[in-house]
Amino acid sequence: MDLSTGLPFWLVKNGLPYDYPQLDNNINCEVIILGGGITAAINAFILIEAGIPCVLIEKRSIGLGSTIATTALLQYQIDTPLSTLIELRGERHAKKAYCLCAESIDTLAKISKKVGYDDFERKSSLYFASYKKDVAMLKKEYELHTSLGLDIQYWDENTVKEKMGFSAPAALYSNHSAQIDAYKLCHLIFQYCIKKGLKIYDRSEIVDIQHSKNGVALKSIQGHKLKCNKLIYATGFEVVNLIDKNIVQLQSTWAIVSQQIEHQKEFWYQNCLIWESKEAYLYLRTTADKRIMLGGRDEETNNPKIRQACIFWLN
Repeated sequence: MDLSTGLPFWLVKNGLPYDYPQLDNNINCEVIILGGGITAAINAFILIEAGIPCVLIEKRSIGLGSTIATTALLQYQIDTPLSTLIELRGERHAKKAYCLCAESIDTLAKISKKVGYDDFERKSSLYFASYKKDVAMLKKEYELHTSLGLDIQYWDENTVKEKMGFSAPAALYSNHSAQIDAYKLCHLIFQYCIKKGLKIYDRSEIVDIQHSKNGVALKSIQGHKLKCNKLIYATGFEVVNLIDKNIVQLQSTWAIVSQQIEHQKEFWYQNCLIWESKEAYLYLRTTADKRIMLGGRDEETNNPKIRQACIFWLN
C-alpha cells in the first residue's frame, strides 16, 4: 500500500538517520512485532523494558510508512466527543478511554526523556466550534472533561476573538496536549531498544502468516522462515490488508508545511494546537524551526494516482 504522496517534511528534515539490516536468516523467538513505525517502536520499548525478548520486521525502511507523514499532534481528545462516546459505549468505558488517552501523553513524555528525545513539547490545544449548532456540544464536553479533573476552559465567541484573532462561536482550551517529530522519536526509541537486545530488520516483507495453537509461522519475501509464540500487528493503516473483513474504507488526508518564518516568535496564542468540531476538520500546529503545519481536508479515495494528480493541481 502506498501510504504517502509528495515529499514528507520529516524525511526532508531528518533524512535516513540510522541503518538497519535486511533479514538474512531464519528466526525462532518469543515475540515478533510486524511494522516499523512509531506504534511498533512504543510496543518494542514496552516489551524490552519488561525484559521480553522480541524481533521487529518492517517491509520498508524504518519509519517510512504513515509515521513519516503524520503531523503528530498529541491530544487526549479523540475524534469522537466524550458525550457521543458515552452514548456508544457507556459512561464508565468512555470516561476510562479519555483518561487513558490523557495518561498516554504523560507516558510518551517519559519514554521520550528516557531515549534521549529532547523535542517533546507540551502544548495547549484549542478545539473550536465550526458552527453555532456545535456550541451546545462543546458546553457538554466542558462539563464532562471537568468532571474527570482535566484542565480545560470554555471560551465564548468574544474570548476566541480576543485570544486567537479569528471568529468562532465557542471553543474549548485545554492544557494536556503535546507535539513531536514522530519519525525522529521512532528512530531514537529503536536505537535505545537495540542496545537492550531488540533485533530489527527492515526491507523485509512478510508474505505469509499462519496462526496455530503452537504459535505463529511467518515467511519473508526472501524465503526466510520465522516462528514466534506471539505476533504483534503494528502495521498501522495496512492492517486492513491482513483482515479478511471489510471493516473500513481508507481515505486520503493532506498535510502542508510552510517555509521557516524567522521573524515570528508566536504565530497565535501560545502557539497552541488548533482543530475544529466539523467532521472533516482542519488542524494546525507549529514546528520547532518556526514553521506552520496544516492538515485535513479528507478525500474519499486512497488511490495514490489520484492523490498525486491533486498535488499537481494544487501546485
